[in-house]
Amino acid sequence: MSTNTKPYQDQSTGKKQQVEQMFDNIASTYDFLNRLLSMGIDKTWRKRAIRILRRHESSSVLDVATGTGDLAMEIWHKVKPKRIAGIDLSENMLDLAREKAEAKKYPIEFQKGDAENLPFADNTFDAATVAFGVRNFENLGKGLADIHRVLEPGGKLVVLEFSRPKVFPVKQVFQFYFHGILPLIGKLFSKDQRAYSYLPESVGVFPEGSDFTGELEEAGFQNTKLPRLFPKRALLWHYSWL
Repeated sequence: MSTNTKPYQDQSTGKKQQVEQMFDNIASTYDFLNRLLSMGIDKTWRKRAIRILRRHESSSVLDVATGTGDLAMEIWHKVKPKRIAGIDLSENMLDLAREKAEAKKYPIEFQKGDAENLPFADNTFDAATVAFGVRNFENLGKGLADIHRVLEPGGKLVVLEFSRPKVFPVKQVFQFYFHGILPLIGKLFSKDQRAYSYLPESVGVFPEGSDFTGELEEAGFQNTKLPRLFPKRALLWHYSWL
């Protein structure tokens, strides 16, 4: 499946190139805006996802769309795998991830790469994570299938992603914040005025709930679960194991 929403609709380049450009543009303010716009709740979301990993022993973990490395570093600190790698399209985001990991002396392997063509052999990792990154895959099915490929038999995938609330008044509050407040604050602090308008647009067209579970299963994942992280489905995670 390929979603049509791209950060820069007036450009002819593909979604993958535009996502790389967007995150290169906003890297310097990314962490600050994440904390501000989520009111710090993003830290709690990541910790909840890590609890899923800790239910099953993980010795090698791949963090896809790692960004500035927050989830990868939290996994290293809490899960203690023998190996953890983080991969992302944006070199500017990865530079920040490397700086943060070096300051903490965390031996995490950060490298530039594409989720749809992962630079790893089959059956390399026993766990993988994606936090707020699957919406940015140019071809969702191909990206999920390649994550499946690099996981060992019995491995697991944890996906943390936004969803759209359906119930009044949560739906109305969510839409007002996501489409009104969030893009406005993003424009004030970010070097890229489109980045924080693209976020709600990409959430709006992304297959959520059972539709995304179906994408996971089509890619080869089994025993897929869909817990709710936030009331009324404003945020979901998905986890699966082979």
